Amino acid sequence: MKMKNRSRIKLMLATALLAAAGVSGAATAFEKTTSLAGTTLVMNGTGTRYKAIFKVYDMAMYLPSTARTSEAVLALPGPKRLSFVAQRKVTGTDLGLAFIRGLKDNNPPELMRKHTPATTRLIEIFSGKAYVAEGHTFAMEFVPGKGTQFFIQGEPQGQPIDDAEFFQMILRIWLGNDPVDMHLKEGLLGN
Repeated sequence: MKMKNRSRIKLMLATALLAAAGVSGAATAFEKTTSLAGTTLVMNGTGTRYKAIFKVYDMAMYLPSTARTSEAVLALPGPKRLSFVAQRKVTGTDLGLAFIRGLKDNNPPELMRKHTPATTRLIEIFSGKAYVAEGHTFAMEFVPGKGTQFFIQGEPQGQPIDDAEFFQMILRIWLGNDPVDMHLKEGLLGN
């Protein structure tokens, strides 16, 4: 019986340490600023996406100015960038489907229907890659007047999706009411 309690305590401690690591930010050393469409963006926050106890990706959110709430981020005009570094090998299909689940969990059904072509494109972009390897980068950028552009390993994936509302939907994957990871949401908001 004592052995079971020790094992349970060790498991609880390991889980607590992993959760704390998610709150403290990403292990990847992201740049503090980046430039997009002639605008200097500041890193608003970082974090690590965990699935169970496994790291999936480190992430940073860049904005024209800092914002500490989801509502403030969504209301902020100008270009925005989400940068990712894979922390394990993930199939492109799994990644694309995870993004779609995040979209569905955080956006109304009527918006999902309205943006079916864009969400289908998102699946196609990531499903077109057999996998994203550990250390590979991917990004999502929004530029007003140009739209949302996806990148894998720095290479643009097709043409931008010219729709500001779609990028708002994407942001809600991590900043919505039911984010993919609450610790990651807090990290991206710099909290």
